[in-house]
Amino acid sequence: MQAPMHRTEFIALIAMMFATIAFSIDAMLPALPVIGAELSPDDVNRAQLVLTSFVLGMGLGTFFTGPLSDAFGRKPVILAGSALYIAAAATAWLSSTLEVVLLARLVQGIAAAAPRVVATAIVRDLYEGRQMARIMSFAFMIFTIFPAFAPLIGAGIIALIGWRGIFLSFILFVLIFTIWMSVRLPEPLPVENRRPFRVPLLIAALKELLRHPIVRLSIMVQSLCLAMLFTTLTMVQQIYDVIYDRADSFPLWFGAVALVAGSASLLNAWLVVRLGMRWMVTTTLAVQIVLSGAMLAITLGAGGLPFAVFVLWQTSLFFQAGTTLGNLNAIAMEPMGHIAGLAASLMGGVSTVVAAMIAAPIGLVFDGSVLPLALALTVLAALGFLLMRRMAHLERVAEIA
Repeated sequence: MQAPMHRTEFIALIAMMFATIAFSIDAMLPALPVIGAELSPDDVNRAQLVLTSFVLGMGLGTFFTGPLSDAFGRKPVILAGSALYIAAAATAWLSSTLEVVLLARLVQGIAAAAPRVVATAIVRDLYEGRQMARIMSFAFMIFTIFPAFAPLIGAGIIALIGWRGIFLSFILFVLIFTIWMSVRLPEPLPVENRRPFRVPLLIAALKELLRHPIVRLSIMVQSLCLAMLFTTLTMVQQIYDVIYDRADSFPLWFGAVALVAGSASLLNAWLVVRLGMRWMVTTTLAVQIVLSGAMLAITLGAGGLPFAVFVLWQTSLFFQAGTTLGNLNAIAMEPMGHIAGLAASLMGGVSTVVAAMIAAPIGLVFDGSVLPLALALTVLAALGFLLMRRMAHLERVAEIA
């Protein structure tokens, strides 16, 4: 008889599933210059699409992986996603053109949504209340630390076997947790509790989300905040390499910044109860307008940013994710409790797809300076701030009425 999975083992497994996204994105960062030089020598900026194509696929996959797992069970959907992920990673490993790599990364992103989204559903299946919150907190703590080391792992693989070896590491990573889950975790969703997959329900839920003004605004701001994060990720390696000549030490700097920025979630958890979700988001965006606007002014006036100043700004951009994204998701979910599962999938899918579509063209205009990044983030932060002010106005009107 199989021994039951201990809580510590369960947390480690869930954290590994969560980390699939971070590993798939951040481990590729050190490889971008080599990919650009080998597969797109006439326009090395196109290598950034290796990141945004994955993110776009992840957003598309988020739309339906949750509902599919409600219909067919958690483990079958994760197993199917893992198989598709491995096939896409193998295709990228063998490919000789950037176009094939990008298509494979798009499919890889779609597949990676399965372990990330369904892992959350598994926690909901097996735990509730404070125990569920505790499990999620421990898993997210491990998840937030992992991105700090992913670029270093990628750089090590490149040094040993070349950039294509990163795709082999993706295959190994997914194989480990897939076999682990298959052997140790019983199916958490009984057949009698499953719900049929119905496209009309998805469409109806999406229409309801977009009709609600607060939810609609929250999704728009979340898309802008994600776009700021993805835009930074697409450009950051080139900035370290081209502008500051620090390509070799980039993984170390990235790791240090990620570790510091990881404390944002802890700070947000402490402040949000006292100050409110909308205040946290609005204030964070206001601060980012000032910081990014200052970077823009310095770049236009002095011609460039000192390295230390850029690192501090990069830290603020990563820190921002911890004080905006969770709060925006909570704001949007408040009126959608009756369709919470569908709403979570749809909001995640819409915001991620829109953010990828914003970030991809901005990244392609990198010109050897921080000017495109500073300009883009100033505009995106300003738009987000204005939308949050609009949200505050609508809430005041509703209170008066």
